[in-house]
Amino acid sequence: MTGGAVTVVVPASSANLGPGFDALGLALGIYDEVTVEIRDQQGLSVHVDGVGADVLPGDESHLVVRALRAGFDRFGGTPSGLAVSCVNRIPQGRGLGSSAAAIVAGVLAAAGIAAGGHVGDEGLAQVLDVASRLEGHPDNVAACLFGGFTVAWSDDQGARAARLDPAAGLHAVLFVPAAGLPTETARGMLPSTVPHQDARHAAGRSALLVAALTRRTDLLLPATEDRLHQPYRAAAMKPTADLVARLRAGGLAAVVSGAGPSVLVLLSADAQEAAAQSELAGPEWTVLAVPVDRAGAQISVPLRT
Repeated sequence: MTGGAVTVVVPASSANLGPGFDALGLALGIYDEVTVEIRDQQGLSVHVDGVGADVLPGDESHLVVRALRAGFDRFGGTPSGLAVSCVNRIPQGRGLGSSAAAIVAGVLAAAGIAAGGHVGDEGLAQVLDVASRLEGHPDNVAACLFGGFTVAWSDDQGARAARLDPAAGLHAVLFVPAAGLPTETARGMLPSTVPHQDARHAAGRSALLVAALTRRTDLLLPATEDRLHQPYRAAAMKPTADLVARLRAGGLAAVVSGAGPSVLVLLSADAQEAAAQSELAGPEWTVLAVPVDRAGAQISVPLRT
């Protein structure tokens, strides 16, 4: 394995989308780009531009590198030398799938190098499984890999996902805070059991959300109502919980994006400008109107010069 190179472009993603805890995901139009080159010389070089450039490691502990190693273990080959170049645009530690994007980029790059640049459906299924094992759950990984709206689950065969086309008029507005929140902290606040009526509520709203995201965007507000995880996490991200409540009171389908602390608003095209210009968020929030990504992770072989 010498001389091969691939570039992978991966979208941000938002998981849960309210009631669809650890199952539903939506790909968003913010992208990281990773180029991986196999070199004859032994060793590893890692270069990072953009988000996290001043804090991310430049050694084997880098998440993309760890994902590459796991990918090579699955797809074959032990390269003697690696050069990894990352251009990061996805906010990190904000509930927008930055870790899933890094993992998908690494695993897909390994699959692409092993396959000569083309990864078929069977290969993508294996990428999903490897990436989900690294991430710990498949919701963000599935949306990042396949794009659009995904329903993900795990069974005896590993991680699985079904991709659905989002409604044509579906758009997203993100409210991103300056400070992040570790996913482990947010997960640690969840109880081991929930009342049966809340579980029943989540099942119904999750089913409704599938319809709302694919055909009936007029149902987004009731479909995104959550009792399963957001109330338990509110104490760890009070500004996030307060903003979600204010936006929903104003008729906008606002949810905590993933484990937070970013807020995602789902809306139809005619409401996009109104949400993006909402005065309900203060100056501590960066407001981004972003498209829904419908292509997912893209892999290409760079032209040699």
